[in-house]
Amino acid sequence: MRELIREIRQKAGMNQEQFANALGTTVLSINRWENGKNFPTKMAQKHLASFCKEYHIPLAEMVIRSVEFPNDNDRFILYHGSKSGLTGDIAPISRAECDFGRGFYMGTSTIQPLTLICAEASPVFYTVELDLTGLKVLSVDLDMDWAMLIAYHRKEMEAAKGTALYEKYASFAAGYDVITGYIANDRMYTELASFFNGTLTDTALLHCLSALELGKQYVAVTEKACRQIRILKEKKLSMLELSALMDLSVARRKEGVALAKEIEVKYRREGRFFDEILRGDGNA
Repeated sequence: MRELIREIRQKAGMNQEQFANALGTTVLSINRWENGKNFPTKMAQKHLASFCKEYHIPLAEMVIRSVEFPNDNDRFILYHGSKSGLTGDIAPISRAECDFGRGFYMGTSTIQPLTLICAEASPVFYTVELDLTGLKVLSVDLDMDWAMLIAYHRKEMEAAKGTALYEKYASFAAGYDVITGYIANDRMYTELASFFNGTLTDTALLHCLSALELGKQYVAVTEKACRQIRILKEKKLSMLELSALMDLSVARRKEGVALAKEIEVKYRREGRFFDEILRGDGNA
């Protein structure tokens, strides 16, 4: 937090006295914040958030950069966001209706887990190391297998229950310890519903789900895989950081909606509809 406050002041081109005047506080308070001796009150953090907006300081970018782990070729670094912090051993106990089913979810980028937890009351952000030695890993490419696997776990394929296509994805990841694939954007439910009700083609669906380029996720789906995860760093997020991430989350959601609408028009005559796939050989 102290580094963040100092960076905000420096980006505004102010000394501590000017910064204190702009925030309606004292130089002593600024000095104590930047030295880590005191923590800004909630009201002070609101003033800091407003200050950043007024002076066009990219606070969200600064927060994201502050949690990124230094490149280390000897470690496989991933990130995890928790709504209230991890307790006990790491385990594959997320809700079942996640992209790849129940597991422990980790991402290659910081943005997705940060924006996922920014609306929570007391979230914690984790940097973890995953050792893949001896683990069976299923890597899902950015194709219809990826989209249909997400649809299966998100309970969007229930109308096709009993078909060969449904059974394919019900057992698609059986026997694996880790599943990895791209992260679908927040409009997945809308786009998947449009695909399964016959108003969106498979080509349009893929482009819609991947429009925001959210990076890849690694999901430890077995206890064995979870035992090979090590927490390197944990960070509790301040109100100031969360407010900036919330603004980013809203902006990205709007961006995703706009992109999806463009894609739906651009690719509406390309690819196959779900009923055409279902009538085929069972291959997505």
